[in-house]
Amino acid sequence: MDCTEAVAFLDRHIELGWKPGLERMERFTELMGSPHLEYPIIHVTGTNGKTTVARTASAILTALGLKVGTYTSPHLQRVEERFEVSGEVASPDAFAQAIEDIAPFVDVLEAETGERATYFELTTAAAFTFFSEVAVDVAVIEVGLGGRLDATNIVQSEVAVVTGISIEHTEYLGVTLESIGAEKLAILKPGGVLVTGELPEAVAGLASARAAEIGTEHRAFGRDFHVDDLKLAIGGWSMDVEGVHARYPDVYIPMHGRHQATNAAVAVAAVEELFGKELPDDVVREGLAAVRSIGRIEVVGHDPLIVIDGAHNPEAFAALATTLEEEFPVLEWTLVIGAMRDKEIDNMLALMEGLVSQIIATAAGHERALAQGDISAAAARVLAGVPVTEVASVADGVALALQSASDVDGIVVAGSFYVVGEARAALVGPS
Repeated sequence: MDCTEAVAFLDRHIELGWKPGLERMERFTELMGSPHLEYPIIHVTGTNGKTTVARTASAILTALGLKVGTYTSPHLQRVEERFEVSGEVASPDAFAQAIEDIAPFVDVLEAETGERATYFELTTAAAFTFFSEVAVDVAVIEVGLGGRLDATNIVQSEVAVVTGISIEHTEYLGVTLESIGAEKLAILKPGGVLVTGELPEAVAGLASARAAEIGTEHRAFGRDFHVDDLKLAIGGWSMDVEGVHARYPDVYIPMHGRHQATNAAVAVAAVEELFGKELPDDVVREGLAAVRSIGRIEVVGHDPLIVIDGAHNPEAFAALATTLEEEFPVLEWTLVIGAMRDKEIDNMLALMEGLVSQIIATAAGHERALAQGDISAAAARVLAGVPVTEVASVADGVALALQSASDVDGIVVAGSFYVVGEARAALVGPS
């Protein structure tokens, strides 16, 4: 099986969507010899910041000299992006081999259960076996959706991380912060340590209660670890991280957005708790300085300034708006936006008030994409007077934005990781 055949194999399962439940994954991995039990794991969930925290924790672990497997989702341009070892994306051949390794077990699983496996179940199983084959020392695994019934939740993690909680995926996780928090906190297992970022008051108590119920420790941002002396720097932020076990002064993260400082502190605390002690100061400094998180307030052009961001809910749009105002000297922005149908498009757009001078409504090539006309209607409701142009594709939207850019204008692309992935392909080329 080559890379093209492996992608085709996975694509045949895309239409199956998300199926809650762990029984299929438990049987799937049992057939494969339970590769996910062969290495310690940091398991990461939360509404926003999961991928950044996962990559940051992995960068610190790599700086320690460990071989680190990192599994994230969704990918932006190539499915191989979901599989990294010590910061390097899996090669097409290694990815294809991982899919070939799981393929016979997929047939057995589907014959036994009478159900087809989902795309995410297949990529998760492939990650588990890939990390086993390359003999990682530790893995950082990002949850796909929720936590309790997510395919990744068959792992027995040493550290469970919840980056933050806001309203999302209500059809699966419930309509309140408490119900969503409970679903995500369910990734904490006996013997593990819980590390949490900034949580709403309604969920903070649930986190401590969950840890107490299991009989383990809870390390909370703002109480057990925090950030001091946060300052805007060239291309990122400098700060002191007061960790759970030690203070790490004058560290730098090459990422835009002050919220990334919290993500960095969460990652430091998670790695500290994996070992139960302080980390070498130079390792934390080296790891944080090496972090890259594509598609997360990423600058991909300078003439004009072009920023792409996978913001896809109001909380993420609030962080994006704050970052644009705080870090980029642009008077007016052209917003290229597409979203999925289940997103709060009115609330997302409202947060761009006063920042955007025109909107280009588009749609990613995805079956759940919100129609361009619905984006236009939302803009008319919440950003009256801002002109909106509808285009067929993300590439067309980017091209139109570039045509209309002036010396003082900036372009920001947001609304969905699918949109950002297509925009990145148009602007940067193959990943």
